[in-house]
Amino acid sequence: ASGLMCGLSGFVDPRCQLDEAALAGAARAMADTLLHRGPDDAGTWTDPAAGVALGHRRLSILDLSALGHQPMVSAPGRYVIAFNGEIYNFGDLRGELAARGHTFRGHSDTEVLLAAFEEWGLHRALRRCDGMFALAVWDRRERRLHLARDRMGEKPLFYGWAGEVFLFGSELKALRAHPAWRGEVDRDALTLFLRFNYVPAPRSIFRGVFKLLPGTVLSLEPAARGELPEPVPYWSAREQATRGAAEPFAGSDDAAADHLEVLLRDAVGRQMVADVPLGAFLSGGVDSSTVVALMQAQSERPVRTFTIGFQEAGFNEAEHAREVARHLGTEHTELYVTPREAMEVIPSLPTMYDEPFADSSQIPTYLVSRLAREHVTVSLSGDGGDELFGGYNRYFHAPRIWSKIGWLPQGVRTVAARALTSVGPDAWDRAAGAAARWVRRGSPPARVGEKVRKLADVLAAGDPQAVYTTLVSSWAYPEEVVIGGNEPNTLLGAAGEWPRLGSFPERMMYLDALTYLPDDILAKVDRAAMAVSLETRVPMLDPHVVEFAWRLPLAMKVRGGTGKWLLRQVLYRHVPPRLIDRPKMGFGVPVGEWLRGPLRPWAEELLSQRRLREQGFFDPVPVQALWRDHLAGQRDGQFGLWGVLMFGAWLEEGAAEAAECAA
Repeated sequence: ASGLMCGLSGFVDPRCQLDEAALAGAARAMADTLLHRGPDDAGTWTDPAAGVALGHRRLSILDLSALGHQPMVSAPGRYVIAFNGEIYNFGDLRGELAARGHTFRGHSDTEVLLAAFEEWGLHRALRRCDGMFALAVWDRRERRLHLARDRMGEKPLFYGWAGEVFLFGSELKALRAHPAWRGEVDRDALTLFLRFNYVPAPRSIFRGVFKLLPGTVLSLEPAARGELPEPVPYWSAREQATRGAAEPFAGSDDAAADHLEVLLRDAVGRQMVADVPLGAFLSGGVDSSTVVALMQAQSERPVRTFTIGFQEAGFNEAEHAREVARHLGTEHTELYVTPREAMEVIPSLPTMYDEPFADSSQIPTYLVSRLAREHVTVSLSGDGGDELFGGYNRYFHAPRIWSKIGWLPQGVRTVAARALTSVGPDAWDRAAGAAARWVRRGSPPARVGEKVRKLADVLAAGDPQAVYTTLVSSWAYPEEVVIGGNEPNTLLGAAGEWPRLGSFPERMMYLDALTYLPDDILAKVDRAAMAVSLETRVPMLDPHVVEFAWRLPLAMKVRGGTGKWLLRQVLYRHVPPRLIDRPKMGFGVPVGEWLRGPLRPWAEELLSQRRLREQGFFDPVPVQALWRDHLAGQRDGQFGLWGVLMFGAWLEEGAAEAAECAA
């Protein structure tokens, strides 16, 4: 594909008061905030009669020539596009369109996309595209702007009205660069942020500014002023999940593994096409090892692989990654980072993420991206495997616990929960360590105190849905923390909008795939990698793989207390089980310990009663209580505190920016 890991931006000003130079200047200022997303080329396109301007920054991956320049106008002249992403099947589409009489000047997927719109119309063309993308298309004939986003939400797109101007862009910083921008923190979105540690789509942290939902198109009518049309799906995850449950895969285990391997191999093969150096992140876990194994199986030379290591036990996966890399014969690069090097990333996080984002694995994700970018321009990752194939511990722990406790009266469960939390997490960790030494079983399981706290929260829940919400929440009662904040309903609370899926774990996987995956995991990887101008690709989210995953019976995902059963069967054909089979670790950093140690002065300042009162967003009482308990080892407050800290740091960054503008 033309490989346009890029930044797009633009606006529609229906008042049409600006001349071409003013439109282009504003569009360029918006696009230039996205320089990191596209350092290789820049362009603007304007239509003063319609008050439209498109801006683009380009990171060239394929068709590195000027023929890939954007914004690009379709051959007949009807459509103008600013495109960020990759269409992996563009070669097939190009062949089909050429047979129908379309001619092409260059070799970019952007040009193929424009021809597809001319031939099939927007929605039908998007349904035929296999890729990751965000795009803005101006239809010159209908005088209509269309915004679209890929099926699973790999690439970001924000939009909203700023007074009488409609703004859009790959990141919020592009919208903030327009002269009409007036950003006001949405306290309801902030309440959701405290619960999940990310702002769930379609909201953003700013009132009136939204994230386009994955798999949808938003079409702005020429006469629209201040009104936001509803995004229309061109692909529905709910429909796919429902159909998968209604028509489950009926073959044997071996047949399922064979089919999955073919689908994954094809997806990986398509995503290895690039005219620039390409590699992969390798943690040594199931997902990244599967992607790398299937890359190496199709590559004549060793694949470049990258991993980050930590000295802290319980957080270091580098040794496992090294063994997998050695077995597969990859050209492996690992970098051990000190806590200091990891913490040096923290001041840049507010700008990198643009809105409060508090998944602390953002730190190692940035570090591994920076390491990879020293050697390659594109990196494949294993994201999506957990949600599609049943990898998270909650998929087997939650149903098992509920089956054992659900029959108990709520009062009894609440008392048991209180008893568990009366002992601090540090004490549980010490007890586990002592027990491990006593039975001479080597190192104790990691982060026992944290797991006990989760168990207590689950015990107190009223139904399976509440169990799931508890497991994915950082603050159980965020409305009590955010001043003037109400918690709006989201997909997680709207049971009527869920597909009919047989079991509790399948419902959790579906909800994770629509919420946690795009809004946390994919956002984390996109911003961290794009901050260093690295393109990331996610083969597990190939539409054929996603649709097949939803057809798999639960027993092919979770079996014998182990997740990702079928994915493991594919991996074991390439890597022996002994290199893979171990408890799931997650890609984390010891934020809890750092907050008690080297990060304490920074946190102390941001969490101080004075600072919280000045800012006026959080009630200092519950925040200070959690901070005291965390410092004393009474509670593991790292998730709740990290959210408050990331919002505070983001707010400070915005205040600094406002002061600069005033100066």
